Amino acid sequence: MKLCRRLVFTLFAWPLALAAGTADTLVQQALAAEAHFDAKTALGLYLKADAARPDDPFILEKISRQYCDSMIDTASTDEKTRRAEKAVAYAKRAVALKPNSAVNLTSLAVSYGRLSLHCSSTRTRIAYSRLVKDYAERALALDPDYDWAYHVLGRWNYEVASLDATERFFARLAYGGLPTASTAEAVRLLRHAVMLAPKVPAHHVELGFAYLADRQPGPARAEFEQGIRLPLREKYDIEEKARAKTALENLR
Repeated sequence: MKLCRRLVFTLFAWPLALAAGTADTLVQQALAAEAHFDAKTALGLYLKADAARPDDPFILEKISRQYCDSMIDTASTDEKTRRAEKAVAYAKRAVALKPNSAVNLTSLAVSYGRLSLHCSSTRTRIAYSRLVKDYAERALALDPDYDWAYHVLGRWNYEVASLDATERFFARLAYGGLPTASTAEAVRLLRHAVMLAPKVPAHHVELGFAYLADRQPGPARAEFEQGIRLPLREKYDIEEKARAKTALENLR
């Protein structure tokens, strides 16, 4: 009888152990591809890992991130929108499974920010902006030292502070009044992100744009140059460095 029970347990446990091992291997391979800024390969591997081990918040967040990062690899606006929507969907699942993760909440904030960039409706874009703020603030409340939460909130501040008249109208509708945002606060938040993680190029680049919005071209130039000098840390830095180079050319 004991032998039968042991045999039944083995028959059920073995596929589970095999799937777990497969998922771990796929994740390691995906992390290696991600380190080489190969979002397409990393995404494919993380999707396979998700199939092998469903509902793992780490894997889901990574899938969301790869969809965001892979947006740089296509020129199609429709495809960028599709990938941003996928990023939001996977980030939502990660947050639902692990709501007290600053990383997951920030990933969802970033995904909504990415989606807003390719939204034709001003009303919808402003509504997404509110979600960016809400999720980034929740992330910061959970982890006051998470540099990317400061990064997201800093960018949110200078973008909202720079809204035109039409966008301000829809912001009043979405927020029930214009949210408190300023270029000075953007500078403060992004300086803090740089302080926490000085080797991240994207932090310096966004601080440069915050300085630019705050009408401080000298410090903006210095941050753009620093962001360009630093080695790439992740695929997002490629896009940020390109933005910094364009901004520097416009400052000449």
